Amino acid sequence: MTPELTALALAGLLQTVQYIAFAIPANVELGTGYTSSPRDRPPSRQLSTLTGRLQRAMNNHFEGLILFTLAVVVVTLGDQSTTTTQYAAWTYLAARILYIPAYALGWRPWRSAIWAVGFFATLTMIVAALI
Repeated sequence: MTPELTALALAGLLQTVQYIAFAIPANVELGTGYTSSPRDRPPSRQLSTLTGRLQRAMNNHFEGLILFTLAVVVVTLGDQSTTTTQYAAWTYLAARILYIPAYALGWRPWRSAIWAVGFFATLTMIVAALI
């Protein structure tokens, strides 16, 4: 397996960890009656600040994972794996790991800076595959 694919697999596991880190407090705060329902109405209670941040960080990773997956597929299927793409893949993963506490703890402006590192690492992979 290429380093980029390994980073992608680990990013998928990270997404699972983020889901669990959000789902447990959300179930406690909103109750399983609501979280297991079809959610046709808004919850009667709001999530705590921390749980809301964990949800937004998780959703942000879902969005970032789409572009990162595209980058890994392009690099892998195009047989374009290089030291640059490998470092970029690991940089993306490291940024996403750091993004969780940055978002949860409200680190400003570091949360945005960490997000940008992951985003530009992904773009680096795509551009490197085209060169």
